[in-house]
Amino acid sequence: MKRRFGIRTLCSTALAVTAFSLSSALLAADAVKIGFLVKQAEEPWFQTEWAFAEKAAKDKGFELIKIAVPDGEKTLSAIDSLAANGAKGFVICPPDVSLGPAIMAKAKINDLKVIAVDDRFVDANGKFMEDVPYLGMAAFEVGQKQGAAMAAEAKKRNWDWKDTYAVVNTYNELDTGKKRTDGSVDALKKAGMPEDHILFAALKTLDVPGSMDATNSALVKLPRAAKNLIIGGMNDNTVLGGVRATEAAGFAASNVIGIGINGTDAIGELKKPNSGFFGSMLPSPHIEGYKTAEMMYEWITAGKEPPKYTAMDDVTLITRENFKQELEKIGLWN
Repeated sequence: MKRRFGIRTLCSTALAVTAFSLSSALLAADAVKIGFLVKQAEEPWFQTEWAFAEKAAKDKGFELIKIAVPDGEKTLSAIDSLAANGAKGFVICPPDVSLGPAIMAKAKINDLKVIAVDDRFVDANGKFMEDVPYLGMAAFEVGQKQGAAMAAEAKKRNWDWKDTYAVVNTYNELDTGKKRTDGSVDALKKAGMPEDHILFAALKTLDVPGSMDATNSALVKLPRAAKNLIIGGMNDNTVLGGVRATEAAGFAASNVIGIGINGTDAIGELKKPNSGFFGSMLPSPHIEGYKTAEMMYEWITAGKEPPKYTAMDDVTLITRENFKQELEKIGLWN
């Protein structure tokens, strides 16, 4: 009897261990996998988004698969790879917004859910694909905050609008860029800047050399009375180039106020003790990375579909006085 009891006990134990092993295997097999695809993985902005998406993964208990997608071919290949690895959905900042239809077609074939972040998909006609959930910057409102910050600094310096002019570098081909500069101009007008003191310069490229060229074309149109300058643009580089043009034209840093948008491209300039580049409106990549990953997880596990548009207008003005502290808060200082 004792021998039978021993065998029975061993069998029961073996069955329990086997059941536990199977249960663990099933749980592992059911682990939610989510992709997070970004166009420029080396950029601090996207590194921060990834870091906080990983925090969401740890908090919620899912697996995050990070993939760099610098071009269209790698983007479509990455979607196939995610499906092969058992992912149920992905968050993406595409290398080209016009890839939207191709991305969605590929995602549909692989039965993957999609959330766009930072840059919104456009269709074959250049229209926003509003049926795809998107989280990104509230462009007009952020532009307004940029313009209001420039006006506030001008007031602090006791500038008179009579001899103060603004050069706004525009790129109206990009809807997000147009909304930012429109918002900035709206705020400057509301602050009292005369409309005829605002000069627009169309950009051919969105880099520093391109914005230098654009600003130079506007500076020659300034009247002799122009003493102080405000430089605006859709991002840091379009403002940095404008500031470089004012330096070449002989304007002192104390007579120039340039405020960009993004923050991450302005770190080197803000390290300088003196420049006409006053600051930048720093968005929230940490919130965007965490929020989109969390939204995707809830969509997959609870069927909670995200809003078609989640606007982010939470920005912080960083200047030489506070940029290091603000960047440290979100892991962008190194």
